[in-house]
Amino acid sequence: MRLLLIHADYLEFEVKQPTAVAEEIPKEKQKGRFEEALVVFTAVEETDEQNEDQVVQQAAAEIKKLVEQIKAERVVLYPYAHLSPSLASPSAAVRVLDKLREAVRDFGLEVYRLPFGWYKGFKLSCKGHPLSELSKHITGERVEGTAALREEERVSSTWYVMEPDGSMHELKLEGEEVKGYDFTGKENLRVFALHEMARRREAVGEPPHVDLMRRLELVDYEPGSDSGNFKFYPKGRLLKRLLERWVGMRVAEYGAMEVETPIMYDYHHPALKDYLERFPARQYTLKSGKRKFFLRFSACFGQFLLLSASTISYRQLPLRMYELTRYSFRLEQSGELSGLRRLRSFTMPDMHTLCRDIEQAKEEFRRQFELSMRCLSELGFTTDDYETGIRMTQEFLENHRDFVEGLVRLVGKPVLLEVWNRRYAYFDPKFEFNFVDAIGKASALSTVQMDHENADRYGIFYVDEHNQRRHPIILHCSPTGSIERVVYAMLERAYKEQQRGRVPELPLWLAPTQVRIIPLADRHLEFCEKLADELERARIRVDVDDRAETVAKKVREAEREWVPYIVVVGDQEVQSGVLQVRVRSSRDIRKLGIDGLKREIREKVENLPYEPLSLPRRLSARPVFVEA
Repeated sequence: MRLLLIHADYLEFEVKQPTAVAEEIPKEKQKGRFEEALVVFTAVEETDEQNEDQVVQQAAAEIKKLVEQIKAERVVLYPYAHLSPSLASPSAAVRVLDKLREAVRDFGLEVYRLPFGWYKGFKLSCKGHPLSELSKHITGERVEGTAALREEERVSSTWYVMEPDGSMHELKLEGEEVKGYDFTGKENLRVFALHEMARRREAVGEPPHVDLMRRLELVDYEPGSDSGNFKFYPKGRLLKRLLERWVGMRVAEYGAMEVETPIMYDYHHPALKDYLERFPARQYTLKSGKRKFFLRFSACFGQFLLLSASTISYRQLPLRMYELTRYSFRLEQSGELSGLRRLRSFTMPDMHTLCRDIEQAKEEFRRQFELSMRCLSELGFTTDDYETGIRMTQEFLENHRDFVEGLVRLVGKPVLLEVWNRRYAYFDPKFEFNFVDAIGKASALSTVQMDHENADRYGIFYVDEHNQRRHPIILHCSPTGSIERVVYAMLERAYKEQQRGRVPELPLWLAPTQVRIIPLADRHLEFCEKLADELERARIRVDVDDRAETVAKKVREAEREWVPYIVVVGDQEVQSGVLQVRVRSSRDIRKLGIDGLKREIREKVENLPYEPLSLPRRLSARPVFVEA
C-alpha cells in the first residue's frame, strides 16, 4: 500500500466522471469539504491482497501516529491509483480501504473515505510545516513485525533524567516542550528527549553531512540502485576500510572470535520465523526456486544458528563472537531515509556474548559500555558530542538500580531513561549512545542489549558444573553502530564545529590524505617526490599537487579537502630541508624537518590502522568524481 499524507487546511472535492470500476454513490456524497484534515492519498497494491489485515493494521498505526503528532482533527482517505504501477483488483481495493477506515475509526478518530473509481476534481491547501507532506510504503513483507509493533504500542513508558548522583527527574511531554527538568546548558539532552518521547523518525530536510560527503568525494547517492543504498568513492572506501579494520581490532582485543555467516536465510525456518514475528524489521525478500528468503538485518541469525550447533561449557563463558556484517539490509520507509543517518543497506559491527547468569551479564554489559565509550573517543567524540539513552522495565530498575546508576556515573553527565511497565521485546535493558545532529535528529551509535529470549528460541545451551544444560543470557553489542552512521556522525560533528568557528576535520588516522605537498614550480617537483617517498615509507598517506594551478588555489583546495598537513616547497625548502608546514588543527604554520613531521604524525596515529593512499599520488592523474 502506498500512502501520500498531506496535513491540509482544507480539502474540497467533487466527482466528475465514473470509470469502469466506479462504485455507486448517493448524490449527497458526490462532493464535500473537510477542514483541518490529514488527507491520505491511498493506492492499494496487488501484494496487499495476500496480507490485507496486517497491511491495514500497519497503515492505520502510521496514520494514528501522525495524527497525534500534527493534531489533525479528522482523516480523509482518498483513493489515488496514480501512486503505484501495480494495483490490487478493484474489489480488493475497496475492501482494504473500508477495513482501513474502520481500523482508523477504532483509534477514536474521525475518518472519511472518498468515492472509489471516479475521476475527481479537488482543491487542497497544504499547511507547509515539516510533517505536512510525507510518503509511506506499507508492505506485506513487514507483516512478521506487526505483532511486536502492536505489543510495543501497548507498553507504556515513563521517562526520566537520571543524574550521576542517582537522582531522577520524571519528564512529561507537553506539545513541543519537555517538562520536569531544567535543561539549561544541556540543549542536546533536551533535543534528544523530545526526539525520543515524541517518537519522530521521519526525515525533515537534508542534513548538512550530505553536502560534505559529496564535496569531500567520500560517498554519494546511486540513482541506479534502491534508495538508501550508496556508492563510496576511493576516498570514502579508504575511510570505511580503516573503520572496519579498526573496530575489528578493538573487539578482537576485547576477546571476541570473528566469524562470517550468510546474508540470506529461509523465511520459514522455525526459529527464524518466530524471531521475525517478534522483531519489527523491514525485510528485503527474494525467491530461489520455490523457497522464500530474506536478507539479514543483523548478524543475529547466522551467529545464533552457529551457536545452537556448538558444545559450550560454563568454563568458556562469557563467550564472545563477532562479525562485521557487510552488508545488512533493512527496508526503511522512504520518509525516514536521510543521507548516511538511516539506510537500507549498511555495514554493522555486531558482537554477541553468551553469559552464564544475570550477574555475569551485568558485568559484561558494563565492560561493553566502557568499550563503546573508548571507541567513540578514538573517533574524536567526547561525551559532550553524544547523549545516552538507557531503556529497561520498571522491574529491572527496581532490582538493579545500583547497576544503572553505575552506568550513569561512567558517562559523568545526565542520561535519559525510558522505563517500561513491562517487557515487550527480547531485551531488558539496553543502552545507546545517540548523536544529535544539526537538524535535531538523534541517531544511535553504540548500543548493547541484554537478551532473555533468543537462547531458548534458537536452542542455545551451555553445560553447567552439574552437567546440566542451561540457556545463557545473550548480549547484543555494536560498539560503534553502523560504519556508515559513524561517517555521518563525524561529518555532522565537523559541521557543528565549523558553525562554532572552529576548524572542521576528520581524525588524522582517517584523513584520506594526511600530507599534501605543493611545489612552487616544476623544478621543485623532483624534491617533492623524494619527500613523498620518505613519508610513504613511514606509513603516512601523502600526495603531490602537480597541477597547472596557482599555489594559492592549490592551498585553498587542500583546505577545502580538510588535508591535515600542507607543505609548500620552494628553493628555500630544497636547499635547507626545513619545511613550512600548515597545520590544519592549530591553524598555524610551523617549521619542521622531514623527521619531525614524520614523528609528529606517527605519534598521533600510534596503535591505529593504516592503509595506503587510495588514489594516484599526483593530483594531475586523478579523475574528478564530483563536480564542484
